[in-house]
Amino acid sequence: MIIVAIDEINFDKASSILDKLDSKKCMVKIGSIAFNSIGPDLIFYAAEKGFDVFLDLKLHDIPNTVKKSIQGLSSLPIKILTVHTSGGIDMMKAAMEAVGGTNIKVFGVTALTSLNDYDLNNIYQRNASDHVNAMLDLAESAAIDGVVCSPHELDLVSKRESLLSITPGIRLQDSKDDQKRVMSPKEAINLGADYLVIGRPITQSDDISATLEDFFNKINKF
Repeated sequence: MIIVAIDEINFDKASSILDKLDSKKCMVKIGSIAFNSIGPDLIFYAAEKGFDVFLDLKLHDIPNTVKKSIQGLSSLPIKILTVHTSGGIDMMKAAMEAVGGTNIKVFGVTALTSLNDYDLNNIYQRNASDHVNAMLDLAESAAIDGVVCSPHELDLVSKRESLLSITPGIRLQDSKDDQKRVMSPKEAINLGADYLVIGRPITQSDDISATLEDFFNKINKF
C-alpha cells in the first residue's frame, strides 16, 4: 500500500495535492508540518474525499501525557498514528489503551531515516541494526500494531510476525535529499514492506496524478 506524505503548511496547497490523488491507489500521511500549520481541517478534508489517513505526529512523552493526547486525537477520522518506540514499553501500552474501542492502529518509530550509523552511534552508542532490534523488542512487548523503520531494517521486522511495517525513505535511484537510509520501492517490497511512504517524488512532480499512477502500477507488478 502506498502512503503519500502531505507536508504542506497551507491548506489550499495541501488540498490541491489531495485533489490530484486517488484514494483507491493510496493512503495519505499528515505529519507535524501540516497538522501543526493547518490543524484537523486537512484530516477531515482527506477523509471526506475517501482517503484513509495516517496521522504521523511521533508522540514521545510520559505515558499519561501520550495516553491523553491520543484520546484527544481519537475522535478524528484517522486509521494509523505514531509514537516513538524509545518512549518505552509503558508509554506504548498507554497508547494502545488510548485507542481501545477504535479502529486506530499504533505504529512505533524505531529510528528516523535521516539518521545513519554514525548518528545512531553518537546518540545511542549502537548502530542502526542493533538499535532497531532493541526497539522491536520493546514494540513486541508493548503489543503495538507495527513499526516505522527504514527499508534497510525491514529484514529485522520480517522476523517479527506480530508487527506490520511502514517504510519511509522510498526514493527513486537518482533522488538526493535529507533521507539517508533509502531504497527503491521494488527493493523494499521484496524485503516485506507492508506500507511504503512516498512523499516528494509524488507531491513535487510535475504531474502528481500520473506519477502516483506510475508508482501504483509498478508496485503492483512486483
